[in-house]
Amino acid sequence: MDIVRTPEDRFKRLPNYPFKPNYLEVGSGLRMHYVDEGATASAYTVLMLHGEPTWSYLYRFMIPICEAAGHRVIAPDLIGFGKSDKPADINDYSYGGHFEWLRTFVQELDLRNIVLVCQDWGSLLGLRLAVALDERFAGIVLSNGFLPTGQQNIPLAFKAWRTFARFSPWFPISRIVEAGTFKKLSSGERLAYDAPFPSGRYKAGTRAFPRLVPTEAHLPDAQENARVWTELENWRKPFITAFTNGDPIMRGGDRYFQERIPGCQNMPHRTLTGGHFVQEDSPFELAQTANELIKLL
Repeated sequence: MDIVRTPEDRFKRLPNYPFKPNYLEVGSGLRMHYVDEGATASAYTVLMLHGEPTWSYLYRFMIPICEAAGHRVIAPDLIGFGKSDKPADINDYSYGGHFEWLRTFVQELDLRNIVLVCQDWGSLLGLRLAVALDERFAGIVLSNGFLPTGQQNIPLAFKAWRTFARFSPWFPISRIVEAGTFKKLSSGERLAYDAPFPSGRYKAGTRAFPRLVPTEAHLPDAQENARVWTELENWRKPFITAFTNGDPIMRGGDRYFQERIPGCQNMPHRTLTGGHFVQEDSPFELAQTANELIKLL
């Protein structure tokens, strides 16, 4: 496997990202970076999982809020993103591979009493993870995410995005992120989102994710997700949705989870203001949702 590692000097002086780097090998010589803030002896660990094409920088405003409430906060960079190692061949990425890297991460750190906060691909991976390692998870906060089984209608906006990611010679990470927010990113924030990717050789993981979404029911990952859904339909731990009002792909998907998952019953679900990247538009409100869920435990 041809692995590239973003030079550390690319991450100097990022705005609002003062966190100490931590690293863990998750297999095949791959090093995963993660933020680890708050006391390790805290009763609950808030695990924040990002999606496409972001990294733990996305959670920079939320991490201090959950830490200040007395919780340990862990925000990893998925392999291929952020400060984590990046296989340079797009064929080295798979849904199952990402899942196994994350499973190793959680088990090696021996994380317990986890409250999952997930969005975008963070949900495709995190919901699988919560079911597979059920004894380690205490609750879930989901925003602008889903768990496809190939039986849902695929929005035209997603099909266009998948085609763009596969064929466009131009793949501007920070502009993609900004297109998914209500706010305008500062020049420093745009530099931060571009920092992990000095050249196209570093972007294989970002281009891989859209095509890994299982959109047809016969695909193995779609069948695995259908199995996970049977487990989620018996999930009675607290599960709160906090979708936004302006996500062209995910908007309204919260009702699907609320109707099927028992743990959603009588929970303080909320609709937040923002686009796809809720962590940029409503970070305080999403962090407070995680803190509120922990108060219910």
